[in-house]
Amino acid sequence: MATGLGVSEALAGQAVTVTAVVAMFSGLLTASLTRRVDRRIVLLAFSMLMIASNLLAALSSSLIVLLAMRVLLGIALGGFWSMAAAVAMRLVPAALLPRALSIIFSGISVATVVAVPLGSYLGGLYGWRAAFFAAAALGGVTLIFQFLTLPALEPRSPARLGTILDILRRPGIGVGMLCCTLVHTGQYALFTYIRPVLESVMVINVSGLALVLLAFGAANFIGTLVAGWLLEHSLRTTLVVMPILIGIASLGLILLPAGLVGQVFLVILWGMAFGGVPVAWSNWVAHAVPDQAESAGGMVVVSVQSAIAAGAAVGGLMFSLAGVVGVFGAASAILLLSALLIALRVQTNPALPT
Repeated sequence: MATGLGVSEALAGQAVTVTAVVAMFSGLLTASLTRRVDRRIVLLAFSMLMIASNLLAALSSSLIVLLAMRVLLGIALGGFWSMAAAVAMRLVPAALLPRALSIIFSGISVATVVAVPLGSYLGGLYGWRAAFFAAAALGGVTLIFQFLTLPALEPRSPARLGTILDILRRPGIGVGMLCCTLVHTGQYALFTYIRPVLESVMVINVSGLALVLLAFGAANFIGTLVAGWLLEHSLRTTLVVMPILIGIASLGLILLPAGLVGQVFLVILWGMAFGGVPVAWSNWVAHAVPDQAESAGGMVVVSVQSAIAAGAAVGGLMFSLAGVVGVFGAASAILLLSALLIALRVQTNPALPT
């Protein structure tokens, strides 16, 4: 891509940064800016934005055009994920909500496993623009499926720009969002450095490392489905157990003489546990703020996106100070402390307005 656009790889990489930043604002603002619009129409519009973004990115001749198209993608992604829990609440009975959200988030896991190698494969065969054309085609299939299956969803409890502040004033919501951010910060501090860590602790070649990373992705997918089952029994237990398992697995990788089989098991445990994290926090939003789930979902989007940046920053600092041991030690501490805070302070019953 950098070669095709005549820019450096560092500049081309900003296409990802732009999307993440715009997604944060889109997640926050979607509920209020579309408060009078049928949610079916909003979701279809986001799909069309995604298709347009990929098509025009594939045809772009300059970095400026590419970045503009990534802005469109950020709007679509942030808006969609802010609405995911709220829309699921209206499509399925309350008892089936955990299972429904686990299915929705399993799509992220599948994409994590498939998208990067498939995009790289298409790019290697036909050039980087082919990957964007393929994404647009997949978006077209999604749009048709949504058009045929989504019912009309009239807006409920219209949000204002100040709704998010009102939600944060409710009992337990602020500390819940803090814990959500901490868990994701710890995870992304780990995930940013997964390859150098595995290369340093495992006696394994490049092909073997690729298989381990594939196992991580597959375990992540399974974890989303397992979380759906766990959430039907206890939301609080799921919120607490997942960061504990990630923390234990990451500490085990750097501290235990587990051998290759044991190390692979710890990576799989880590992948499964993290698969349940976004499902659990989306369920928490649906339970804690059922009357303003879209605005609260936007807060989760901002929490996750900011945690990705914070996790990379914390990981980078610890890597420069103490190498991979420092990264995994600090991230594990964040995860285990967040699990304690969740157990003691996070409410899972509805946080009613005061």
